[in-house]
Amino acid sequence: MTGVPHAGSLVVSDWHRCPDSKEYFSKILHKKRRKRFGLLESPVMPPHVPVDTVHYKIFLSGKSGVGKTALAARLAGLNIPTVHHETTGIETTVVYWPVKLRESGRVLFFRLQLWDCGENALRRFDHLLPSCKDQVDAVLFLFSFTDRTSFDDLSNQITKWTESSAGCVKVVVGTKFDLFMHCDVSGREVRDFQEKWSLPVLRTGGEVTDVLGDVAPILNCLSENLWHQDCVTAGSLSRPSQPETTAL
Repeated sequence: MTGVPHAGSLVVSDWHRCPDSKEYFSKILHKKRRKRFGLLESPVMPPHVPVDTVHYKIFLSGKSGVGKTALAARLAGLNIPTVHHETTGIETTVVYWPVKLRESGRVLFFRLQLWDCGENALRRFDHLLPSCKDQVDAVLFLFSFTDRTSFDDLSNQITKWTESSAGCVKVVVGTKFDLFMHCDVSGREVRDFQEKWSLPVLRTGGEVTDVLGDVAPILNCLSENLWHQDCVTAGSLSRPSQPETTAL
């Protein structure tokens, strides 16, 4: 990937608040809550509203306990686990997110398939990591603001992924940001890290207070970086439509 786009330069970052977005976001909501989509399900738009769907595979990377499963649930609008249990294998979660491109005004549904695998499972079974890396489009590197070692390990994680999957999008997410009384990572350290690695660093934590607003910064950032990567790869400002079904 060449560079990182400035936030909001390619997609309308606050589009979920605009009146013209309601018809699209209503397809991922039910009674003011997010719909849960299975592997073969997708939002259904009226025939007079054509919209393309683009598919991406996202891997969640981080130490055990940093909140990978909780983040996947938050992004999909599912109930966030209150008790930590190590993920025993690979769990996938499908997230649909409508995005409006700033330059053309074109609307796309981003289908993000989140792959979450427990740290111990990755160590025990050699075939899991290659499966997670196969055709991956982006990696979310997670650290916890309450776990210093998870932040110190970021550089090692990013270096390994850069060597093996140089072309994928990389975004860093700091979890448990609401637990500021127990914070082990300072804001200055996060800014220094962001300047060194030139990667987006986002924050999340606390109870879900806004069904769209809480997840919009992360999903828009991820979508924008994925689209930018495709534009750079294609050498154009648009991406060809993908089939509605993809292999897991």
